[in-house]
Amino acid sequence: MAPVKFDDIPKVATEVLADDYQTSGYVLKAKQKTSWGGAVLSTQVDVLTGEKVATPSKLTWKLPTPFGCPFICVDKLEMDKGGKYKLETSTDKAYPGLKIECKSDLADINKTTVGCTYSGVKNLQVIMNHKLTKPQDFTGEATYTCPVAVCGVKFNQALLSGGLPDFGVRFLKGPFFASITAKEKLAVYTAHCMYQATPEVKLAASYQHGGKGSGNGSLAISCKGLYKVKVSQDQTVCCSVKHSVTKGFTVLAGAKYGIAKGDLSYGLQLSVE
Repeated sequence: MAPVKFDDIPKVATEVLADDYQTSGYVLKAKQKTSWGGAVLSTQVDVLTGEKVATPSKLTWKLPTPFGCPFICVDKLEMDKGGKYKLETSTDKAYPGLKIECKSDLADINKTTVGCTYSGVKNLQVIMNHKLTKPQDFTGEATYTCPVAVCGVKFNQALLSGGLPDFGVRFLKGPFFASITAKEKLAVYTAHCMYQATPEVKLAASYQHGGKGSGNGSLAISCKGLYKVKVSQDQTVCCSVKHSVTKGFTVLAGAKYGIAKGDLSYGLQLSVE
């Protein structure tokens, strides 16, 4: 199994700290798999926004074998409520362990990016991306897995002019998880940790040192992945409840209260698959 991407190094903790907190707005999500080459249509409707939009929903198609072609996959063909498009395609048929990707907004060729992911070496994953019309504008990363840790490095074109890459490492052993990343020329350090107290209860925390968000941190607890409470350094408290009404129909509700200002927000999400 390939290592995680660099941005997913703290994911074990961020799943508790950041995922499934619908604390504002009302959203309806639906996903439907079709018999047309396994194509999947996803829709997201933001309800009661009071905004003028091109479409009341975000429409996303996934076409594993577009027009019966098995050599290329349309991972995403999307139109959002602002009328903007996203197209993401990929193929893993060119060479064993190599995945080639292309992303476009279907409006400006200068924003089109191409990239590749190579995982043909055991425990190693290397990713490179660059602008189609400007190859010198690139990003890259490499992650490597050893028995209890994943190490990673991420860089961009600034590396050619003496810039420093970002570094990250994570450790996972039994119920314990910890990670730390160093970014912005080693000026910003972000630490995450998670402890699985029981098979149903997880505790997580994060803290940032350096940069504009220096001193920011959060503590969260999750029960069964369905009930969550988070307290942040900015004196906000978030809670979330996820309930499966029946197979394929899920309700996610949450609220956020700012202790300092006394402001309250809440949200609701309905998901149908």
